[in-house]
Amino acid sequence: MRIKQAHAIKSTEITDQSVYIDRRKFMRQAAAGAIGGSAALMLPPQALAGTKLSGVTKSAYTVEDDLTPAEDITSYNNFYEFGTGKGDPEKNSQDFMPKPWSLSVSGECENPGNFDLEDFLSPYTLEERVYRLRCVEAWSMVIPWVGIPLGPVLSQFKPTSNAKYVAFKTLHDPERMPGQKRAVLRWPYVEGLRIDEAMNDLTLLAVGLYGEELPNQNGAPIRLVVPWKYGFKSIKSIVSIEFTEQEPPTSWNIAAGREYGFYSNVNPKVDHPRWSQKKERRIGDIFKRPTLMFNGYEEQVASLYEGMDLKTNF
Repeated sequence: MRIKQAHAIKSTEITDQSVYIDRRKFMRQAAAGAIGGSAALMLPPQALAGTKLSGVTKSAYTVEDDLTPAEDITSYNNFYEFGTGKGDPEKNSQDFMPKPWSLSVSGECENPGNFDLEDFLSPYTLEERVYRLRCVEAWSMVIPWVGIPLGPVLSQFKPTSNAKYVAFKTLHDPERMPGQKRAVLRWPYVEGLRIDEAMNDLTLLAVGLYGEELPNQNGAPIRLVVPWKYGFKSIKSIVSIEFTEQEPPTSWNIAAGREYGFYSNVNPKVDHPRWSQKKERRIGDIFKRPTLMFNGYEEQVASLYEGMDLKTNF
């Protein structure tokens, strides 16, 4: 079998978006007709059947947009560790066991160590935040993530003055993550942020959505959410956090550096080499809408990039 390299894969080869959206609309309309009239349209979008999270508080960082139904959030995913098709993660992650789970913290900090996930999270209160999460295929969702702000977590490890960046790594286990048996990307998946980006109040370590534990296909048991950046920056199933002095490598920049920069901020003024990023389509919508600078979070994050050429530092 000939396996294409990541830079040669087009989004249209993975899944045709119009087919997906049309199928979802047909299913919803059919369900509405079966249940009966306008009452069906008022059903809540929550459709998960996982473990409820306790101690969740409402965050101030919310948006008023309608939430994306949970069935869409959990069935239309990019998670190449379980396959390159949008439906592959849901199908291929059913047997993945995200418990027990541990994380290592290392690098330029005073308090490195290895931690069970429960101990890692125990000092913090979970918050629910609604984030508009866009991805480079020009589709987006509105997801009620549940998690904890990353900044206070990182502060507990006392990063030194040499810590300029934070690097993250996904679990590498081809037996549990069958997509890693194919050389689509260089495994394990790695990502990174500048430390001031990591410390920003919007940056989240997510452990759930819709008040329940993260489904496997959405990055269980813990993932990053950086809502002003394109979705591939929000690394899933994290097992390693490292404070570094140098800019860390990132998976999509390694695979196709001309197309995917280290920063990958949502920016309608910077086109992807193969498509425009001026507009995006939210899942369930027929028409595209203008892409907002920094995904609508310009007020909160623009100061991070003051004086930078965002076309060069894309």
